[in-house]
Amino acid sequence: MAEIGFYHLTRSAPGEALPPLLGRTLESGERAVIRCRDLATVKQLDDALWKAKSPLWLPHGSRSQGHAARQPIWLTESDDVPNEARFLFLTDAAPDHDLARFARVFVLFDGQDEAALTRARALWSRAREEGHELAYWQQQAQGWRRAK
Repeated sequence: MAEIGFYHLTRSAPGEALPPLLGRTLESGERAVIRCRDLATVKQLDDALWKAKSPLWLPHGSRSQGHAARQPIWLTESDDVPNEARFLFLTDAAPDHDLARFARVFVLFDGQDEAALTRARALWSRAREEGHELAYWQQQAQGWRRAK
C-alpha cells in the first residue's frame, strides 16, 4: 500500500508548492512522476520548475523533451511512468488507476476550487477503502501543518 499525503493548497498554486516537495524527493534518492490534467498543465509546470528558486535545479522532462528513462522528474498527462518513479504527484487531485504501484503519492489540490475539493474528497475515500496510509496537510503562512 502507498503512503498518500493530501496537500490542501490555500496560499499558492501547484507550480509554487511542488519545488520544495520535489527537492526533498530527489534528496532522498527517489524519482517522481507528476501526473497533470492536460498538456497545458504539463507546460505550465514545466515552466514553473525551470524558474524555481529553491531548490535551484530540478532536472525534469516530458514527452516534448525526451530521454524519459534518464529524467528524475517526469511530467505527463497520461498514465506513463517511463522513469520508473516510486513517487507520484497528482495535481488537482486527478484520479489515478493504481495508487498501490507507488511508495508515496502526493495529492495537491486547490482549496479555493470546490470541484477540486470534491475530487480530493472522493480520492481520499477511495484510498481509505483500499487500505492506504493517509495524511492531510494544510498549507500555512509558513510551511505545512499536518492535521490529525
